[in-house]
Amino acid sequence: MTDILRSDNNFILSFLKTPEIYLSYTKQDWSLLLRVARNTNILAHIGWILKHKGYFDHIPTKVKDNIDAAQRIVDYRKQTALWELNRLHHALNNLNTDIVILKGGAYLLSGLPFSQSRMFADVDILVPKDKIEIIEQTLLKQNWKSMKVDEYDQHYYREWMHEIPPLRHVVRTIEVDIHHTILPLTSRLKPSPGKLIADAASTKLYGFKTLSPCDMILHSATHLFYDSGLENKLKDLIDLGQLINHFSENNEHFTSELIERANELDLTKPLFYSLHFTQKLLGTKISAKDIQNAKYNTRISNVTLLIMNILVPPAILPEHPDHPKHRVRLARWFLYIRSHYLRMPLELLIPHLLHKSKVRWEARKTRP
Repeated sequence: MTDILRSDNNFILSFLKTPEIYLSYTKQDWSLLLRVARNTNILAHIGWILKHKGYFDHIPTKVKDNIDAAQRIVDYRKQTALWELNRLHHALNNLNTDIVILKGGAYLLSGLPFSQSRMFADVDILVPKDKIEIIEQTLLKQNWKSMKVDEYDQHYYREWMHEIPPLRHVVRTIEVDIHHTILPLTSRLKPSPGKLIADAASTKLYGFKTLSPCDMILHSATHLFYDSGLENKLKDLIDLGQLINHFSENNEHFTSELIERANELDLTKPLFYSLHFTQKLLGTKISAKDIQNAKYNTRISNVTLLIMNILVPPAILPEHPDHPKHRVRLARWFLYIRSHYLRMPLELLIPHLLHKSKVRWEARKTRP
């Protein structure tokens, strides 16, 4: 067991799929699991699994201490996110517009069990595009500041992206990402933001809304498999697996409804990849028939799927911290290029990548 843990990145999957494996862990195994889980921001989630299964009281005290510390950080980030939502409500309450909370904030407001152990990074909201300017100006007047001051970045966000440059209040640490749709305007996929907002569900907090269960999954799937290079994204894959399991638990037709909604929003490809890889890597309870049905309208060839099966696991899974592999870097590079290609046509992509390369090169030269 220990040799496998030390030589293969599947050790993290072994725990996620079969937590009972902890019974065979040595001190070295626990140390490796803690290091990798901390690096991928899932250490509190590891603790949630152990507590949910009733195993937490049986693990070593030092491991408990590390997990408890990670949970305290999650609780603090959760508290700051909720306070930021409070401040946003206070600032925007008079605008009389729908504000849909996305991702981690939505999971928390929806009472999803796994959200209690999920690390929060920022606050993401979706609003009607015709309200973007007044919302931004209202926040800027109340001491939120843009986090992108470079002229090129401002143009990049406002002309091509699905959000304006992120904002952050001058006395707080949480960034606010304000979206008017869920994919860049230059993307090949064009899901209707109007449909997403129309189907959003009200919450008890300040009149905010969250996406419907199907749309919540589709947004997460799109963010991961269409708008991301997948590096260090195990946390997002876990989100998807947890969402699918949770909403499917008491609705045997949920996956069929999800596929139907994906067809309606033109998001069949990211949904298929999400069902395929959460089942393949995490053992999510999805039937082979449902996965095949999800693939039906995607026009994904067997060759393309073979390539993705080669690239995605090493890219999305954490590397062994002491034994990095060149093939992992190569897989992540290919998927990074893929994510940009899906988001932007070549006539925009090539100048954009050249500009970013120049910026990185100049920053490297100025380092001491």
